[in-house]
Amino acid sequence: MKEHSKPSCEQLIDIFPDPFVIIDQDYTIIAANNAYRRHYQINGDDIIGRRCHEVSHHSTEPCSKHGEQCPLEEVFTSGQQTQVMHIHYDTQGNEEYVQLQAAPIMDNKGEVMFMGEYVQTVNVHENEHALLVGRSPAYLHMLSLLQRVAPTTSTVLLLGESGSGKEKVAEYVHHYSKRTNSPFVVVDCSTLGENLIESELFGHEKGAFTGAGQCKKGLFEVANGGTLFIDELCELPLILQTRLLRVLETGTIRRLGGNEYIKVDVRIIAATNRNIQRMVANKEFRQDLYYRLSAFPVNVPPLRDRKDDIVPLSEHFLHQIPEGDNHLPLSAEVIETLLGYPYPGNVRELRNIIERATILACDDALRPEHIVFEDELSKQTEKQGMNNLAPPPPLIRRRSRLSNENIIAALSEASGHRAKAAHMLGISERTLYRHIQKLRHTENV
Repeated sequence: MKEHSKPSCEQLIDIFPDPFVIIDQDYTIIAANNAYRRHYQINGDDIIGRRCHEVSHHSTEPCSKHGEQCPLEEVFTSGQQTQVMHIHYDTQGNEEYVQLQAAPIMDNKGEVMFMGEYVQTVNVHENEHALLVGRSPAYLHMLSLLQRVAPTTSTVLLLGESGSGKEKVAEYVHHYSKRTNSPFVVVDCSTLGENLIESELFGHEKGAFTGAGQCKKGLFEVANGGTLFIDELCELPLILQTRLLRVLETGTIRRLGGNEYIKVDVRIIAATNRNIQRMVANKEFRQDLYYRLSAFPVNVPPLRDRKDDIVPLSEHFLHQIPEGDNHLPLSAEVIETLLGYPYPGNVRELRNIIERATILACDDALRPEHIVFEDELSKQTEKQGMNNLAPPPPLIRRRSRLSNENIIAALSEASGHRAKAAHMLGISERTLYRHIQKLRHTENV
């Protein structure tokens, strides 16, 4: 019988379709498969013997020195597998998000000898169409969690301050789930009364209440096969919390005024900016519902904890604004001004500041004096004797469904200040933002 020699380490790791590398405790690459070499090898130089952070991060120091979670250090310390999100550079020098799955390779005594690392590219930057933008350690940690939970069927609970971008995070989870080609439906509990929330979520039959002239599907039915994002979850009345719990437990809904239970296949992503655990303790939120929704909680960090993201986010918003590219790149003085503010309104406030700056700058170069923060705006308003905003002008007084012309007129009248424009329209700033997004989408079609 013919004897066959055992395959080499290089032959074994070449089985992996994505980049795979073996690294020792000193960050030195000792083996890499062909996919890794194609992805990271520069100018034909061999990567064997080089430090991993030099190849993937283009840095002379380990990633932990820059605030990132280093998988190699964690594997050698714990002896356990780990999974983290990083930003790497490909052979063209382009940044890319990668999910790293690292595992220990043991010696005969059970001691960690090497680390094996599997590299999966999450997505290439989608320019202005990117769902999420950032590079800070806090952001990358959140992104790593989202990548883990997105492909599952688990319910996700997003916890974070107002304006931190929870809806975008929910959209990201949907995008990277198996439901990406199915509906992503949003309901904001803070903008609807108790009766309206029930009708919106579960629908109603004809004649269920005064004014119900015809049968209407609820958002659970609209989202069937996809994802339902329930924003401001803690504003949901207790009676509706009970109904929501039943949906989660049975997968069925019943329309208002109806007797038939309808089967729905919907993934729930919920979000709140309130202390939901305290509400549970105070019996303001159902404990059993909380446990069903909090199977996988994700904290969305405030912007003050992700300072490294302020500049890329600002550039991202400028890409979205007509003629905004004309203000790029941002000057050092503008960057310094942007970095010196705490952003209590988080990402939403930063977006407003950038939009306001482009209006003030017009065709001129963007300068620090164009960066007007909310506290400065409040002071200006007080000086002008505008503490009590006047009633909405007749042109845009809200009597019926808002038109695009109403929205444009209000923004023009308010000089681009969203809070003021929303007041004039008689709607919340969040609702105004959603109208603006729809308006932009219509213009781009």
